[in-house]
Amino acid sequence: MIIPRAMAQLASRMAGWFPVVSVTGPRQSGKSTLVREVFPDYEYVNLEDPNLRAVAAEDPVGFIRNRAPHLVVDEAQYVPDLFSMIQVVSDENGTPGQYILSGSQNFLLLKSITQSLAGRVGLLKLLPLSCAELLGGGISSGVDEFMIRGGYPRLYDVDMDADIFFEAYISTYVERDVAGYLDVRDVAAFRTVLRLCASNAGNLINYSNLARDADVGFRTVKSWMSILESSYIVFPLEPWHSNLGKRLTKTPKLYFYDTGLLCHLLGIRTVPQLLSHPMLGAVFENLIVSETAKRYLNRGKNPELYFYRDDSKREIDLLDFTDPNNRLAIEIKSSQTYHGRYGKTLVDVGDMLGVPADGRMVVYRGDVGLQANGFAVITAADYIGQSV
Repeated sequence: MIIPRAMAQLASRMAGWFPVVSVTGPRQSGKSTLVREVFPDYEYVNLEDPNLRAVAAEDPVGFIRNRAPHLVVDEAQYVPDLFSMIQVVSDENGTPGQYILSGSQNFLLLKSITQSLAGRVGLLKLLPLSCAELLGGGISSGVDEFMIRGGYPRLYDVDMDADIFFEAYISTYVERDVAGYLDVRDVAAFRTVLRLCASNAGNLINYSNLARDADVGFRTVKSWMSILESSYIVFPLEPWHSNLGKRLTKTPKLYFYDTGLLCHLLGIRTVPQLLSHPMLGAVFENLIVSETAKRYLNRGKNPELYFYRDDSKREIDLLDFTDPNNRLAIEIKSSQTYHGRYGKTLVDVGDMLGVPADGRMVVYRGDVGLQANGFAVITAADYIGQSV
C-alpha cells in the first residue's frame, strides 16, 4: 500500500529549484519510497548494498560521472567522498534536480552535505506518517489508536504487530546507527537512557538525573541525547523567552517524534492500558506537539514551537509562532470532559504575549468542539486531522 505523502509535491518543486535535494529522517519513515515515487525516471542506487558501496568508495569519480544525469543515491552517507564529486558535476551542469540524496544516519549525511554541498542543496525532513496523511490515504485511525500505533509506514503497509516492529526497530537503530557511530559499548545503558527519555516525555530535560539513573557520565548522556535528536527520535521543545519582566523557565522539554515508539518504550501495548496509564497526559501532549511539528515540516517550514512557563507557575503547553501573522497558544488536555478552568491561563498569557483570541485554543480528547469566552475548544481528532 502506498500512502500519499504530504511532502511529495514539495520534493518535486525542490528539484526544480536546487541541483541537489536531500531527504533525511528517522529509519523506516518512508524516505526511499518517497524519492522513488516522486522521481520514478531517475536512476536509483542504494549504497546499503555492500558491493555497490565498495564500487562507489573505490572510484567515486567514475561512479558519479558514469551515471545518468538524474540520479537518486539512497543511504548516501556511507560513501562521503561522493559528495565532493556531486558538487563538481552539479556545478558543471548548472541545472536543478540533478541529484536526490537520502539517508537514515542523518548525523553523517548532514555533515557531508554541510562540508561539500552548502548552498546547492534543498533540505527536507521526512518524519513518520501524520494522522492527516493516514486519513488522506483512506486509513481511519482514531486518536487513541494512533497514539499507540504511531506513524511508521511499515505498520500500515503489512499490518505488522506493533510490538514486534518496535522491538526490531530499537535493536536495529541501537546496533547499526548509534552504537556504530558513537562506539557505544554499553548497549544496555543506552537502552536504559532511551527508556528514561520515554518516562520523562513532556518534562523538562534534566541531564544530571538521566546520567544518575542510567549510571553513566554526564557527558555521555549529553552525547547520546545529541544523537537521539539528530536521528529524529526525540526533540526538545524550547521555552519562550522575552523581556516581559518575569522569570521564565529556560530549560527545554523533551518529546518523541512518534508516540507509537514512545508507548512501546513505556510498556503500553493497548488502548485500555494507555487510558489507565499515569503517562496518558504526557503521551497525549506529545501527540499534539509532534503532529504540529510534522504539519510544518511536511510543508518545508521550520516549526517555531515553544512552551511558556513563568515563576507564577502559569504555563501554556504549546506556543506556535511559526507564522508571525497567525500566532497560536494551545492548552493540551487529555480529558474527554471540558472544564472552563482549562482556558484561564490562555486568556491571561495570551493577552500578555499578544496572541489574539482567535489564536487561543484548548485541544482535548472530547468529541465536541465549542467556542468559549476568549478561546476555542477543539477536539484532538479535528486538530490532528487537519489537512497539511
